[in-house]
Order: sequence, then C-alpha cells, then structure tokens
Amino acid sequence: MRAQDLPSYKDMAAVQGMPHGTAWGLYDQNGERDNCGSLNLLTPENTLEAQKEIKSGTGVALNWNLECVYEPGFGREKPVHAFKNLKPLGFVAYDDLIHINTQSGSQWDGFRHWGHQDTGLYYNGLQHEQIEDPAHAEKNGIHNWTKRGGIVGRAVLIDYASWAQKHNITYSVTTRHEISISDIETIAKEQNVVFKPADILIIRSGWVKWYNEATDEERMKGARDGHEFVGLAGNRESVEWLWDHHFAAVAGDAIAFEAWPPKAPYCLHDHFLAMWGTPIGELWNLEQLAEVCKKENKYSFFLTSAPLNVHGGVASPPNALAIL
Repeated sequence: MRAQDLPSYKDMAAVQGMPHGTAWGLYDQNGERDNCGSLNLLTPENTLEAQKEIKSGTGVALNWNLECVYEPGFGREKPVHAFKNLKPLGFVAYDDLIHINTQSGSQWDGFRHWGHQDTGLYYNGLQHEQIEDPAHAEKNGIHNWTKRGGIVGRAVLIDYASWAQKHNITYSVTTRHEISISDIETIAKEQNVVFKPADILIIRSGWVKWYNEATDEERMKGARDGHEFVGLAGNRESVEWLWDHHFAAVAGDAIAFEAWPPKAPYCLHDHFLAMWGTPIGELWNLEQLAEVCKKENKYSFFLTSAPLNVHGGVASPPNALAIL
C-alpha cells in the first residue's frame, strides 16, 4: 500500500468498540489479517527512492551498547553476558551466552508489547490472553517484520537536543518535558528537512547523552527509579499530525518516545502500537548520528534495521544502520 492512499485522520473509518483513529483492517489483504501495520508502507518503490539519500556513504550504527541501560527501570532485568569455553569439547574456541530483556536497551516495540489500555486489545484485535497462546503465535509476532524483508526506508532526524541548546531552552530529560509538534516543525525548517510519506521519524531528546555523562547515583535516580521522562507531547494535535504524515515507524533516544507518563486519552503507545500498528524505537544511540548530520548538514538518510527473527516475539534490538 502507498502512504499517499491512506485516509486522513478525520476520514478514518470507524472500528467497532474502538476510538476514532483506529487503523485495524486497513492493511488487510485478500481476507488475510495484517501483522505489519504501517511497515506495509515501506514498498520496493519506496526503498529505491530512499537510496537516493545516500550521498557521502557514511554509515552510523544506532544500537546503544547492549549493557545499557545498566540498571533498567520498570523492574526489567539487566543483560547478562557469559562465555562458554569449548576447550573441554576439544576445540580452542568460545561461544557467547547472552540473556536480555528486549525492553532494557535499544529496542523496537513490537505489536505484542503494548495493548490499548481501555479495551485490553492489541493491534488488529489480538487479545491479551492470546499473546502466550502458541495457537496465536503468528499474530503480531515480530518475526513478521523479517518475513517482509526487515525495515528499510528513508529516515529523518529531528535533533531537538541541539536545537534547544542553541535557543537557550533548558530542561531535564528525567522530567516530563514535552516536545511539541510546533517544535518539530520549527526544527525541521531550520534543518531543511522535508517530511515524505512513509518516512521513519527519529527524535533526539538528549536522553542518551545525559545518561552517558551522569554519575551512577544520577542514573539510579533518573533512570532506574525515575518515573518521568522527556518525549513527544501526547495530545490531539500530535495524534492527527503523526497519522496525517503517514510515518512508517518512529524512534528516539528516550525511554518512551512520548513524554512519560502519558496523559489519557492521548497515550501515544496506544495509538502507535495498538491502534495503528506503527513500531516505536526507544533508547537508540543518536549521538554519533547527530554529529554526522551536523557535519554534513544533512538530516535525512537511508535506514536499515534487521530485528531478531523470533517467532511470536514481542520486541527486539533494532540492529539499525543510518547511511548518509
């Protein structure tokens, strides 16, 4: 499906039992239930157009160190990395043993991660109890993103952190500081960014920069034990603007992409994941990318991401690369 063919927010068809703006069924084809949501907008034609963004050939990896966040919040587990010595088996060799919670560091939120809080339903009507049921493992599983060829397209960086510093706007990333749509549009204009249908929108809030420079005590207080974080404002203006721009996915360097905690009825997690089927990237390391974009004076680029191919998976490290 082409992004240009999607309805505007005000013209979206009603979905019984759900609020206005629910996109269930929009991407279904030939009577088959869709599992990829707005990733369907990343067509081969879109990929060919996106590759025109490659000018210097500079590549930037966007995964943060797997060990970060060192002390995750929300009761999530720390990554564990161990070595398996194969010498007892007669080989001079080692294996890796890695145990992670896919929500504890750089990640894509998949469509099994977050349901619509009022109804308890996930994207395209999947029920909460069905997530762990093997009979429903095909529905909304992140392996469907691999089956469709991963995530490949044009992405744009909105460097809010640098813009705020330039304009003497002070804020703490460990408070509920809202980034408005007006901010996004102003920054885009200053960066000479033109949004296109099926873009991947990436916002740098400065959260990773703060974490890298913070003391252990500050990290514990602000990340592990904190409950407020910088992010995009969750309101009607944001919801309508985001849908009408028809982004294929969104991502950022903050814990929740949206200002946290959310305020009903405009929890962007509800809209992105449960109502629209739009992936959310969180805790991406955008520090080097911001430097390269500034140096090259170019804030749009070719992006690839290969999530883990886990059948029925909830989320994944992004394994994302930006190529300018």
